[in-house]
Amino acid sequence: MNRHDIPTPALVLDLDAFADNVTTMAGFVRSHGKAFRPHGKTHKCPEVARALVRAGAIGCCAARLSEAEVFAKAGIPGLLITTAVIGQAKISRAVALADSAPDTIFVVDDRQNVRDINDAAGKRSEPIKLAVDLFFGRTGIAPGQPAVELAQLIDSLPNVTFAGLQSYDGAAAHTTPFDARSTRTRTTMGKAVETKAMLERSGIACPLVTGGSTGTYRFDAENPGMTELQPGSFVFMDMEYGTIGGPNGSDYRDFKNALTVVTTVVSRSPGIAIVDGGYKAFSTDRPFTPGAVGIEGVVYNWAGDEHGRLDVTNASRELRVGDRIEFIPPHVDPTVNLYDSIYALRGDRVEAVWPIAARGKSQ
Repeated sequence: MNRHDIPTPALVLDLDAFADNVTTMAGFVRSHGKAFRPHGKTHKCPEVARALVRAGAIGCCAARLSEAEVFAKAGIPGLLITTAVIGQAKISRAVALADSAPDTIFVVDDRQNVRDINDAAGKRSEPIKLAVDLFFGRTGIAPGQPAVELAQLIDSLPNVTFAGLQSYDGAAAHTTPFDARSTRTRTTMGKAVETKAMLERSGIACPLVTGGSTGTYRFDAENPGMTELQPGSFVFMDMEYGTIGGPNGSDYRDFKNALTVVTTVVSRSPGIAIVDGGYKAFSTDRPFTPGAVGIEGVVYNWAGDEHGRLDVTNASRELRVGDRIEFIPPHVDPTVNLYDSIYALRGDRVEAVWPIAARGKSQ
């Protein structure tokens, strides 16, 4: 199969750009003496996770318990589930996951949730690992004394053990411009590092301070108190990340756009081309539309569930029915979640088709 045989719409991965992104991030993190546990919520794909482990990742973050279950079944080590598992049913699944993958870390921010996990775990040779999730605008408990007291509770219970601090500041990843992003993440991660110091002064070891993102990795890697980084979008990239700004201007050029959505022109009329990629082919949670690749002057507009309407009045080349056109998605994570597989290409040749095995795993 080659590029032109792929049924559309479909996710297409440029393997050379992907490999370059992985090498760049892994090398940077390693050069700064940090561990590397990239986030799987971006790709939901065991083959991508395996490539990252081969590049030096110690494991994989998962946004949901169900994602982690998929990665564990695929043999991915070092799982960190970045959303708390709440309720008897999910806690039972978490205990089962810890039985099969004992190095898995779960995050907590609530005292009752800690007790519930401890009670469900029962007596075990290896306690379940819990990291305290710090609050930086979404989930978590306040850094400082509240977090210390939660860690002390974990330390006091027999069937769980304190693993460290989850210190993810999601809003920092897209703070603009570059200098403002640096200031924000240095401030929030500084609170995490001070919490670590408070824990250690209280007699509780804190071997893990994990956080960071594709947007903040440069700054977080320089923070001596952080032990590992968990960026995710760098493997693929998207239009939004391209706008957050870098050290040399408004464009963010640290990583390449490796993932695109390929569509087919299915209808033509004067000045307009209709493609077979609409709301069901791209995420729609951003205020801008997909960006065409390899052709200038094309403006994408939504045209319903199944279609996109292209204004081709100023297109740099003619588009005919049957022509293929690729687009960079506005937001990569939810776009990936719309598909069953990724077509991995070397040039125009399809080298592999990778299942997105954790697609739809939102529980």
